[in-house]
Amino acid sequence: MDGDLGDFLRSRRARIRPEEVGLPSHGRRRVPGLRREEVAQLAGVSVDYYIRLEQSRGPGGPSRTKSGGVSDAVLDAVARVLRLDETERDYLHAVARPRRQTERPTSPRVRPGVQLLLDGMDRTPAFVLDRRMTVLAWNALADAVFGYSGTTARTRSIPRQVFLDPAARDLYPEWQAVAAQCVAHLRVLAGHHQDDRELTSLVGELSLKSEDFRRLWADHQVKECAYGVKRVRHPVACLLVFPYETLGVPGDGDLSLLVYTAEPGSETAERLALLGSWASSPVR
Repeated sequence: MDGDLGDFLRSRRARIRPEEVGLPSHGRRRVPGLRREEVAQLAGVSVDYYIRLEQSRGPGGPSRTKSGGVSDAVLDAVARVLRLDETERDYLHAVARPRRQTERPTSPRVRPGVQLLLDGMDRTPAFVLDRRMTVLAWNALADAVFGYSGTTARTRSIPRQVFLDPAARDLYPEWQAVAAQCVAHLRVLAGHHQDDRELTSLVGELSLKSEDFRRLWADHQVKECAYGVKRVRHPVACLLVFPYETLGVPGDGDLSLLVYTAEPGSETAERLALLGSWASSPVR
């Protein structure tokens, strides 16, 4: 994903107004936000150094540490100037100093113990995602809500479902927000796994097939989907409102457990109980 570092830095300095960092805002500016020389000045590095960083020139670029990457001090200084949050700062470090990683299997295995855990959660939809946002395992209630057992591994890809399946706009009443969140999280994953060919291929496919994805990807928003609220329109149970939490799977940092809950006594809890009564057996 060549160019991600430079594009990310340019997008972030464009959103900072000079007066926000104590610089005069008078005079004509050809580009919005901070100029490169202003970022360099505020970060305490030379203009040439910052330009080379933003142009992503690789080994011939800024002075590098013994490990081959731009120093933490420089990246942290740039992050401070650009007012990056924790997720954005981690992303900056990841794309500025990519680490070669062992290629993971296309379909990683979910341990039997994790499936037993899913099956034991009989009052809440829950499923396991891999680092490409593909659903690998689920429980009966998640199947009752999303119908995973009737899909293929390819169509269980959350990004493909959101952007390539027309039914997604009916499934998610707040589709625009869901789509933006999906892209922001996918960019986090892509930044931390730049050697993942399947992930790179997914981004390329979505960029080719979806104008909405191209537009959102170009915004360079970076945000993890750790928790929040998602609204789902079920064909039988109607509107379901789910607070959700994302948890890491112990022993496998590339897998995450996504759990949807319902407020006790809410309409969603009642409708979910009805769906649960129809879910005859756990899906294997």
